[in-house]
Amino acid sequence: MINSNDVNKWLQEVEHPAKGDKNLVELGMVENIEIAEGQVTVTLAFAKHRDPLAEYLIGSAKAAIIRNAPQGTQVEIKSIIKNEAAPKKKGLDLGEEELANVKHIIGIASGKGGVGKSTVSVNLAVALARLGYKVGLADADVYGPSVPKMTATEGLMPDAFQEGEKEIIVPLEKYGVKWMSIGYFARPEQALIWRGPMACNALKQMILQVRWGELDFLLIDMPPGTGDVPLTVFQSLPVNGIVVVTSPQELVSMIVGKAVKMANLMNVPVLSLVENMSYFECPDCKKKISIFGESKIDSVASDFLIDTIAKLPICPEFANLSDKGQIEKFDGDYLNSVVEKILKI
Repeated sequence: MINSNDVNKWLQEVEHPAKGDKNLVELGMVENIEIAEGQVTVTLAFAKHRDPLAEYLIGSAKAAIIRNAPQGTQVEIKSIIKNEAAPKKKGLDLGEEELANVKHIIGIASGKGGVGKSTVSVNLAVALARLGYKVGLADADVYGPSVPKMTATEGLMPDAFQEGEKEIIVPLEKYGVKWMSIGYFARPEQALIWRGPMACNALKQMILQVRWGELDFLLIDMPPGTGDVPLTVFQSLPVNGIVVVTSPQELVSMIVGKAVKMANLMNVPVLSLVENMSYFECPDCKKKISIFGESKIDSVASDFLIDTIAKLPICPEFANLSDKGQIEKFDGDYLNSVVEKILKI
């Protein structure tokens, strides 16, 4: 027979990504355990301010119990806000109220990972802010958030406050840009093992529960591919257009094609195509060397009727500044054509 000590032991396997190595039991989050024949019901207590990792922790707790309990055991995880007696209702009641003063939403997308999508997103945000526009960036890549590292905001925690029945998250501000990322709520080395619904709920919180205020542009650094999370962006947000990021390899047409076709199906215009790592410019002779093969961006842009392109070089200086979180020191103008296109929407 299962007893509460067994369940407590299993729940000790679930660590909170934002609380060091402490698990749910150590943190005092296990409010109640009920055990009936073939049924385990656990109530987890969360702090007053909504924990953006709540869905992840609830799913992880359920998985830990199912993994250890006898086969066929039914498991239910409830949640409450501390000092509340009634179980918290399931699901997120999030609307678009926080986007009411956001004029334009631009997605930065790619058909695959590793092409420098976050590099382009952060650089575009800073470039627009330098021109005097009010800009925000939401890091929607919940599986591999990199914005905290690139902006030297690792270790910082956004503030939150209660407004009626809704908790509001306040974005961090730096370089004239408002930043939000799931990376602010988890340790950098923490592997967040999300199922699709959990990742989508976390994404919605990172955008719809944030007090963006007045913005000219909200950039969404989207996860790669055409799965649940990017689909949620298109279906849940009034996206005005996307910028597609790719690289010079032979697979470029397929990479671009995935993102473009998904945008077309969602009736979202493709504003521009950016080829990252397009070439390396010798600092001495200024010769451009195509390390990953000759650029194919012109023909691909023509195939997909995209009229604005940009070619980003392999730039050790920018890579170094990104690693140090000092992107504001980079004065490259490689994205000027993309910025001009965005300003026309």
